Amino acid sequence: MDQLNVKEQQEFQQIVEQKQMKDFMTLYSNLVSRCFDDCVNDFTSASLTSKESQCIAKCSEKFLKHSERVGQRFQEQNAKLMQGNFK
Repeated sequence: MDQLNVKEQQEFQQIVEQKQMKDFMTLYSNLVSRCFDDCVNDFTSASLTSKESQCIAKCSEKFLKHSERVGQRFQEQNAKLMQGNFK
């Protein structure tokens, strides 16, 4: 990034932020879709049942923990790759 001028750094930062937002929205969309499909079965009421609410809470927690763990593993692998490149 040191080789970029101020304008290029700003453009790069904007691209990174857009990518992060896109990734977040994809994660959120996948979470909603998966947990809704798995947990909501009764469409006779506009409200969720307590069972559905509990299911969604557990599903969301599990999904986010899984995503966090996968992210950690990618970071670990990336760090190993970077160490290998500098030896």
